[in-house]
Amino acid sequence: MAAPAPRSFEPKSAVNLAPPKDDPLPQDYLTKCDGTQSGYPTLVAIKGVVFDVTGNSSYSPGGTYHVFAGKDASRALAKSSLKSEDAVPEWSDLDDEKKTTLNDWFTFFSKRYNIVGKVAGAGNT
Repeated sequence: MAAPAPRSFEPKSAVNLAPPKDDPLPQDYLTKCDGTQSGYPTLVAIKGVVFDVTGNSSYSPGGTYHVFAGKDASRALAKSSLKSEDAVPEWSDLDDEKKTTLNDWFTFFSKRYNIVGKVAGAGNT
């Protein structure tokens, strides 16, 4: 998994995004939003900001990026890792190169997916 190229942030086709929300979402709710529970959206958080990735099969069970679903996957995205043990919110101890990669992923997501809230009590923003 490579970080998006700096100029590839724009989606291939136009995406109509809703205005971002900053409603607090409890961690236990985010955990339920992993694509396995009926009636719940599929969500991925980055730096405490929650994106709705429902409808993208890559985040569904069996999908390449399902490891990120229902979690704040900041560290894994910064490290370009698909390991479940890396899909955690802590990222502040990473080097500048990995922090830049994380910021690139945040930009990539923000141009494609609705921001539906923030992880309640997140200390990694």
